[in-house]
Amino acid sequence: MQKQCFLVFLLVHGVTAYSSGLLLDACNTMLPLHDSVAQISPPPYEITTDKSSYSPGDEIKVTIRGLTHPFKGFLLEAWQDGIRNAVGSFAEPNSGDQFQGLQCNGVPNSAVSHTDKLDKTQVQIAWISPTSPLGNIEFRATLVENKTTFWENVTSALVHQVARDNSSPNSASFSSLSDQINFEGFSSRAAFLSSDGCGTVKFCFTNPDGCDPSTDSSCYFMSSTALQNGTDGFQFEISGSSNGYVAIGFSDDQIMGNDDIYACVLNSEVVGIQHAYSIGETQLTPLLLGNVSNITTSYSGGVIQCSFISKNVISTQQRVANSYYYIFLAFGPSSNGVIQQHPQTPFISPNKIDLLSTQSLSGSESNPPIIKTHGALMLISWMTTGSIGILIARFCKHVVKGKRILGKDLWFQAHVFLMLLTVAATITAFVLAFVSSGDWSGGAHPVLGCIVMGLALIQPLGAIFRCAPDNNRRFIFNILHACNALVIKVLAVAAIFLGLELLDSTNTWMRKVMGGFVGWEFLIFIILDVKAFMQRREIYANVSQMLVEPVILIIYIAGNLMFLIALLVGIGQT
Repeated sequence: MQKQCFLVFLLVHGVTAYSSGLLLDACNTMLPLHDSVAQISPPPYEITTDKSSYSPGDEIKVTIRGLTHPFKGFLLEAWQDGIRNAVGSFAEPNSGDQFQGLQCNGVPNSAVSHTDKLDKTQVQIAWISPTSPLGNIEFRATLVENKTTFWENVTSALVHQVARDNSSPNSASFSSLSDQINFEGFSSRAAFLSSDGCGTVKFCFTNPDGCDPSTDSSCYFMSSTALQNGTDGFQFEISGSSNGYVAIGFSDDQIMGNDDIYACVLNSEVVGIQHAYSIGETQLTPLLLGNVSNITTSYSGGVIQCSFISKNVISTQQRVANSYYYIFLAFGPSSNGVIQQHPQTPFISPNKIDLLSTQSLSGSESNPPIIKTHGALMLISWMTTGSIGILIARFCKHVVKGKRILGKDLWFQAHVFLMLLTVAATITAFVLAFVSSGDWSGGAHPVLGCIVMGLALIQPLGAIFRCAPDNNRRFIFNILHACNALVIKVLAVAAIFLGLELLDSTNTWMRKVMGGFVGWEFLIFIILDVKAFMQRREIYANVSQMLVEPVILIIYIAGNLMFLIALLVGIGQT
């Protein structure tokens, strides 16, 4: 059924120009007629209602409240979604009220505004619903603190329209009109979505693999069906067990942020549709529902379900939209219809999905084995083989001085062997990741990975063409070789942090373990640097002559392996 929306806009105009509140020129635009732009910070105001549901002819009390800032004036209208005409009427003000009725679009009392320029912290106004159905309503406001400071798109929770049961005037039931939302949350109707048609007529994304939302209450499910090959929009279906919301997101990468989101949100046993754009992992910017119709919702047995048709353009990072996206399927709690942060990582498609396709995909495959292998190889390379090889070359030359194997110093052969293993593992990990994803998406992580691989290749190539140890220019190679190794190490660690974020964006324990490893490695290198400094300066000769490096190396390897095993276990569990 077509969802309609009741929009309430609150507008503060310049005190000098509009102190009387006669804002007839702004009835249609609902925008200030002075030179200023809306604030982008969170609004210091809220809009609340005394009801979460209503029937045609009901009265709804709307409260405009300043949380930290007062407001001076306002313009308030009731709108149907997508129709810029004031509908319904407001109750006549009483003596002493800080508002007055206005006639917008020829309808008496179809809008109200302020009557003076005094600061106001709260205004309550009654709006009377017409007898004809309007569907769901919400209160949306633009608030201005003064002539140059105002906020727009301040919204309230949805107020859901239900029809009266004529046999019982005090009970609520559902309207079957095609232009209203079917709120199954008030009924005992069972789940209405199913996996029929998945892979043949519609795209489906499920967790567990291949589950059916009509028979499995633990099934998390979304589907998309292209209408007229996508030219007439998409029909989306969403289902999942939740006491708050179930949402789908469309993204250019597998990192949360810059995503177009639709959510089925539970509020007082009623399920409504919300549209939003994510700024990061936790911050959402509410959007108008826009061109969304044929909405059907259900809440039964702890399972939220909704189906709707959207003709809105899917937009991510403000780019031209297409039909290829990573799919996010998330669920979590809500508070009074407001989405809260989900407690666990969303199910994420392993590749970009063509919404025009008719395939069936499992959300449990969001971290396929090939990606886990990529992560494991990178950890092994830069937490063990690479790190140990660098430490041996920097601090252990004198420990095995004079001991040679195959014509070369023992420390040198160990260093070369470990670093060649590191380069080989890095190249293998890079190839696996690229083969799996098929593109360069993933934010900064693949960029850093490419840089690390390129610099890692330079190290052995430079070593092949280095000058002899007794050459007076050998110091140039030594400096460049050491600096390049340091840069590789720093970038590799940064890439690992970002990779762990990609594997599990909400569970932070793996990143904390990696942070502990960085601190551990820094401590070991500081200790060895201090010992080397004392040895060069012959400080505390009895200490500086002690061969502590082998002991520290053994401790270092044991610690590194502990951190490595913990992270490998974490990767295996993602």
